[in-house]
Amino acid sequence: MNRPFVIEAWVLLPDHLHCLWRLPSGDADYSTRWRLIKRFVTKKRDRGWELPAPSESHKQRSEQTLWQRRFWEHTIRDDEDFRLHCDYIHYNPVKHGLCRAPIDWAYSSFHRFVREGRYELDWGSPIDPSKFSKIGNE
Repeated sequence: MNRPFVIEAWVLLPDHLHCLWRLPSGDADYSTRWRLIKRFVTKKRDRGWELPAPSESHKQRSEQTLWQRRFWEHTIRDDEDFRLHCDYIHYNPVKHGLCRAPIDWAYSSFHRFVREGRYELDWGSPIDPSKFSKIGNE
């Protein structure tokens, strides 16, 4: 099954991740892509990973406990919305207290954005987190 997409921005944290994808025109099938990614990672994961015990609901659905069932999706409205979501993604490790500045977090596209000249090295230090108060609440 061919489901192409481009990862515009991403961050991986210990207990969740954020991605901003660009899908082909006329294609909004996020669900199939996430299902395929979850299946691939679950099958290929290091078997030494300790997963939480499955609930009765997980057992009934034959689900692993590595992934949450749902995801949040949002269609980017314009360039400003795109920029704000990229900023939110890259600032997320700071928001969660995992580092002092986005440059300190290795697991994100922040470093690519710096190489491409889209951010300065010191972007996000400091920043007012209320800047992102509307993201996730649409």
